[in-house]
Amino acid sequence: MRAMVYDRYGPPAVLRLDELPVPVPGAGQVLVKVAATSVNLSDWECLRGTPLYARVGGLRAPARRILGSDIAGWVEAVGPDVTRFRPGDQVYGDNLQAKGGFAEYATAPESALAVKPAALTFAQASAIPQAGAIAWQGIAGAAAGRRVLINGAGGGSGSFAIPLAKRLGAHVTGVDNAGKLDFMRSLGADEVLDYRRTDFTRAGPYDLILDLVAHRSVFAYRRALAPGGRYRCVGGSVSTLLRVLTAGTVAGLLTGRRLGVLAVQEGPQHFGPVAGLCAGGELDIHIDRTFPLEQVPEALARVGEGRALGKVIVQAS
Repeated sequence: MRAMVYDRYGPPAVLRLDELPVPVPGAGQVLVKVAATSVNLSDWECLRGTPLYARVGGLRAPARRILGSDIAGWVEAVGPDVTRFRPGDQVYGDNLQAKGGFAEYATAPESALAVKPAALTFAQASAIPQAGAIAWQGIAGAAAGRRVLINGAGGGSGSFAIPLAKRLGAHVTGVDNAGKLDFMRSLGADEVLDYRRTDFTRAGPYDLILDLVAHRSVFAYRRALAPGGRYRCVGGSVSTLLRVLTAGTVAGLLTGRRLGVLAVQEGPQHFGPVAGLCAGGELDIHIDRTFPLEQVPEALARVGEGRALGKVIVQAS
């Protein structure tokens, strides 16, 4: 099979297209013939090996040679003890632990997959699992009359988070670079900020902040919160995450605010609600661009450099 592999951390240039044997599913695993895989910021982090948590399991070299976790395709074969799927089924899911999506075939745990909604294409289904789960869990607590800010709102997770928060009646502010302001407005944001020109931590105050690109001081985040408000971050530098978990927790408690890291729960039960809304026509899926397998380096760069408006998709065939 064709697969985009890498053997050392670095820029997209370290990736190469290679021919590898088709993997064999083990106990509890499903072999998926990949139709589409979406690109997530986690793929970019694992490619570069930074932040440091991206090297878990492979400090000096990648533990998994093939990136790509959000897959959609057909069940090719099943391993022992698999009961929910059979060859020919159309499935999708977040294969974050094993990855392998930037290839023509990938193995995934049965528990990571769900039957693809018939109303969605493979490309659309692949866009949902990781970004949809982050958005769904990240905006929990949004409601009518509450002010919600989403930092990094013009990318994959933000393209779900803005409309999800608006469905709950919140007043939503989106923050990203200048090239994404119109896109965030089209998603339903009430206000948009260019982070290069406006420090959102000096605006507000906000009842809920979902930070998809955390890198500021915990005291700046606390300043941006209304009394009783909550700040959640997903990703960011190790130092920032540690400060949020330690000093942020204490500083928040002392001032009646809550600052913490969102521990995203994985699996169909967590991305399924978003997929249901998309399949029912209640939530749009915004695909920025679609790339063939041989252009995975370009696809990763588009996401990692912050140029994508919504989700970027790689099609295996």
